[in-house]
Amino acid sequence: MNQAKSTLEQWRILQAVVDHGGYAQAAQKLNKSQSSLNHAVAKLQSQLGVSLLEVRGRKAYLTETGEVLLRRSRHITRSVSELEKLANSLEKGWEPTLIVAREIIYPMDKLVDALSQFEHQGRGTRIIILDSVISGTHELIESQQVDIAIAGTPPKQYLAEPLGQIEFQLVCHPSHPLVEYELLDDQTLAEHLQIVIKDTGQVERTDFGWLKAERRWTVSNFHEAITILNKGLGFCWVPAHYVNELIKNGKLHQLSLQGSSHRRAAVNLIIPNKDQQGPASQLLEQLILAQHL
Repeated sequence: MNQAKSTLEQWRILQAVVDHGGYAQAAQKLNKSQSSLNHAVAKLQSQLGVSLLEVRGRKAYLTETGEVLLRRSRHITRSVSELEKLANSLEKGWEPTLIVAREIIYPMDKLVDALSQFEHQGRGTRIIILDSVISGTHELIESQQVDIAIAGTPPKQYLAEPLGQIEFQLVCHPSHPLVEYELLDDQTLAEHLQIVIKDTGQVERTDFGWLKAERRWTVSNFHEAITILNKGLGFCWVPAHYVNELIKNGKLHQLSLQGSSHRRAAVNLIIPNKDQQGPASQLLEQLILAQHL
C-alpha cells in the first residue's frame, strides 16, 4: 500500500489561502504564522511535483492544475470531517450541543417558543444561535458548521422544509422628507439615504433587494437599522414583525413605493447533514416545524 505524500493539514492550508485571498489573511484566520503557511504549501507542491499556486504581485493565484486538485481536496477534507463527526455522534448518542443558524429576518420569538419546549426534553443540551444574513447562512450550511439552519432560499442540493413568508415594510421616521409623498417612485427614493443590512458571508457576499440608492449606511442587524431610523435618518426595508407596533404607535412611517406594494421573502428549515442528524437535532427540528402548522 502506497503511503500518501501529502497531509490533510496541507490541503486545508491551501484551501484557506485561496478562500481568504492570500497567505496573510489565511494566517490570521488560522492563527498561524504566515511563514508556516508558505512552507506548508511549498512542501505540498514539492511532494506532488506540480505547481498549485503562482504569485503575481502580492497575490497568489491557482494554476489550472491547482484548481482541479483544490476542488478534489475539498471533497476529501469534507468526507474526513463528516467521518469524525459521525464517530463523535455514535460515541455520545444524544448531542451535548446544538448550533442553530438563524437568518435574521426569521422571528426570534418563534424560535424561542420551540426552544422553550425543547428545554424540558433536551437532557441539558446546550444551544448556540448564530444570527446570519444571506450568503453567510449558506456558508454555515455548506461547511456544516451548524446542526440546524433557518434560511431564505436554500443552497443548491440541500433539501428544505418551508416555514412560510416574511413580509417587509418600507419605513422611515415620521419627520423624514419622504413622508410627504403619498406614492413614491424609485427615482425619488434613490435620492435619499438607504439603511441596508450587511451580508455575513466571508467568501462571497450577495446583495439582496432594492439597492439603487447611492448613499447607503450598512449595519449588522435590524435593531441597529431601527435606531438610525428613529433619529430621522434614511429609509429601510424591515421585516414587518420588527416594525408593526412602531408604525401603529406613530414612531415609524410606512412608505408606499410604486410597483412594489409588497415585498416578501421565504424562510426554510434545513438540516445540513441529514444522514448524521442526532436525536436532539431531530427533536428541535420537529418543534420548530410545529410552530408553523
